[in-house]
Amino acid sequence: MAVRRQRPQESPALVALGRQMRRLREAKNIKQETIAHLTKVSAAQVSRIEAGKKRATRSYVELVDDYLEAGRSLVSLWEDLNKDGHPVPIWFDWPQIEADAIDLTCYQLSVIAGLAQCPSYAAAILVGNDEAVAARLERQAIIDKENPPSMTFLVDEQTLYRQVGTAETMREQLAHLISLSERPNVTVQVVLSSGEHGGNGSSFIVATMADMSQVAYIETAIRGLTTDNPEDLAALSRVLVDLRCHGSSGQGPN
Repeated sequence: MAVRRQRPQESPALVALGRQMRRLREAKNIKQETIAHLTKVSAAQVSRIEAGKKRATRSYVELVDDYLEAGRSLVSLWEDLNKDGHPVPIWFDWPQIEADAIDLTCYQLSVIAGLAQCPSYAAAILVGNDEAVAARLERQAIIDKENPPSMTFLVDEQTLYRQVGTAETMREQLAHLISLSERPNVTVQVVLSSGEHGGNGSSFIVATMADMSQVAYIETAIRGLTTDNPEDLAALSRVLVDLRCHGSSGQGPN
């Protein structure tokens, strides 16, 4: 089935913050290159932030706010957008973050992670919803793109035995995992099923960006949440250390 790749929808919150940054910068006749030098990012990244196509970290916003003498207005806007009535920020555009990341570490409870699912397994998980299956397979295009990200799939051992779809579906999925592990940029690690580790709470993906900042996507029973809160990322880092201590890995040749 051919999949037409679509551009991720812009996040209104990112656009609002970026527009305000641009307005204040232009009011003082300051060039994007100056902001880039100040914040130690590329001018292209400054342009993307102001266009609402890339998230801004709090430290970036604080530097720009101070330099533009914005009186903490940009910081306040960033904080308001992060609240949104939820305990962690949910306004980041995860598909774009996932596509731009240089490293992705995925841990999934109960089933194989979406980025590592073969078509028949995805169809079984999504109960034949063709549109949802196409969207999931479309996300996997990042594995084959030029300069793909480094990817680590932490696979719960039980998912290798828990049948999804038919026996043939499982054979195809296991073969797909083996094929993925043979790629030079992909590591597949099986987390042994002792159950005595910190990964029993939820599934998550940690994305590392080109500027070495990180964003995490965390699944819940209600909705998926994204966060770049340092405390959240530190907690997930500790979980990842625990998970890796409980597993064995396979990786393709370099």
